[in-house]
Parts: sequence; C-alpha cells; structure tokens
Amino acid sequence: MAKKDYFVALTEFHFMSTQILTEIGYYPQMQQFHSSVSGVLRAWDGRDMNAKWPESVAHELIKYMDMANVDVAFCLREPMMDISGGSTSMSTNGFMLQQIEPYPGRMYLEANVGPMIKRGIKNALWELDYLVKERGAKLCKVYQPEDEGPINDRRLWPFYERACELGVPLTVHTGTSYVSPQPNSHCQTGQLDDVMLDFPELKVIAYHAGWPQTEELIGLCGKHKNLYMSVSGILGWYERSPYRGYHAIGTALQWMPSEKIVLGMDLAFDALARVVDYIRNFEMPAELQEKWGYQTLTEEDKANILGLNLARLTGIEPNKRVPKG
Repeated sequence: MAKKDYFVALTEFHFMSTQILTEIGYYPQMQQFHSSVSGVLRAWDGRDMNAKWPESVAHELIKYMDMANVDVAFCLREPMMDISGGSTSMSTNGFMLQQIEPYPGRMYLEANVGPMIKRGIKNALWELDYLVKERGAKLCKVYQPEDEGPINDRRLWPFYERACELGVPLTVHTGTSYVSPQPNSHCQTGQLDDVMLDFPELKVIAYHAGWPQTEELIGLCGKHKNLYMSVSGILGWYERSPYRGYHAIGTALQWMPSEKIVLGMDLAFDALARVVDYIRNFEMPAELQEKWGYQTLTEEDKANILGLNLARLTGIEPNKRVPKG
C-alpha cells in the first residue's frame, strides 16, 4: 500500500543575517552564548558549533523542504539582543519578510516583537498590529529568557490581550532557557497557567514540549482548551533516542487528543527529513502499549500532528504544495 502523502507544516525555522553575525561577534556575551549552546546541540542534533551547518536563509530552506516533502514553514527571526549588549538582534522581522517573499504559500512569517518589556509594550503592540494586519504574520513568538520578566509578568497582559483581539496564536518558549546569559526563571512551564487562566481564549503553542517540565505541560494542556504542545527542537532528540519520544508522545496522548500536538523545527535545516519522518513512521512499541497503556498513532493522529493542527490554528489551507517530480 502506498504511503499517505500528508500535508506537513512546521513552525520555528530561524533565519539569521550573516552580516549581523559578523558585526556582533566580538561581544563577550556572544562567546558565552557559543559555549553554552553546545549542550542542546549535542542532545538534539548530535553535533556542536564547530560542525558544518546549512546556511540559515530561505533559498537553502526551500531545498530541504522539497527533499523532505514539507509543504509549509513558519519562519522566525532570531532575536537574542542580550548577546550583543542590547545593540541589535541576530535577525529582524524585516529581514524575515525579505527572505520569505519569493516563496508565497510555502513560507509564512512567525513574528517576534520582543523583548516586549525591555523595548516597551507600546512599541511591541504597534509592531504586532502591523505585522499581523499588514504583512500577514500567522503566529507570534514570546521569548521571555531575554526580557526583564517571566511569561506570567503582569506587564505582558496588554500584549496577551492584543493577541486575543487579533486572533493570532502565540508560540512560547517554555522549560529551560538552554543558553547563557539567559535565566531559566523567565520561561518556566508552570507560568503558562496564570496566562491561560486570565486569557482562556488565547491560543498558545508551548515550544520544546516544556522540557524538562514536559509532564507539567501535558497536564496544563489537558486543563486548558487552547494550550497546545509543540515538539519543536526536542523532536530531534526524540528521533535520536526514540524511546524518549515514545514516552513523551505516549503520555501526551493519554491527556489530550492528537489535535493539540504540533510540529516545530528549531534545528539545522538538514535535520528536517529525519524529524518529520520520525512522526510519519511512528509506531508505538507493543511493550509500551502493554506496560504503559500508550496508544499508537493512527493515520488521523499523524495527519493532525504533521500539519492539520497548524493549518487550523493559522487559518491556512492544508493542501499539498511541494512541487511534483
């Protein structure tokens, strides 16, 4: 029987400006960042900063999307302004818009208007309005490790309120901060509870399965109807150590339907095929079904996770877009 040709969409494809990276390389925080990021790279991707990486730009990404039979990418600036002493970010929303322009229908903007508290909520709200209303942003990321307060800092309430008004889902970094000099205390998974209680209609996609607080996130997703779990980035770890993924996804499906799990990248582009194929070919081992009560993924579950859920959240049509032949 022929394999099902799923519609596939992922969030969190980072593009970075090579020019900016060369301009900020002398900052001591940049050296600190490079040193600290090695742990997550080893776990998720099996390599370090000295390895060869595909260039983080759109013309490179589209090649890997076609090879991996991926239809849609939501593309996101890399901020990290604290790494340059607040002088600039690794890429901007304007740079992202320039990058995705040649690929309509394949690449969409996932905005990031942070750090919201540091720059001033008024400025962040203006940019959010503009990017959603005028430039077609489908998502907006909240990355609090580089800001002055955590996810549940009340100074962010006007931002969450505006996201509700605009109907734009938020993607939120949760769990550990992974890199220096950014604190874990600003992105703890449990902080989402305060946000969802006050904004029950706000659609929130929690990145990286909230690791290492994955089970806490799973419980919160069961509690809050509009909280979703993304396996962004950490899916690379699941593919490299499959039983870790079996337990995480198996546990999640005991608490929530497959409609609440979405894919994300946050990896080098050449890892795209291996992580998507992990879900395409996902088969829960019989021993875990018997001893842990996990269910295997049905065709419907796979279709939801691979792309239908993101299509519903962002309002795009889930039609195949990869060129044939």
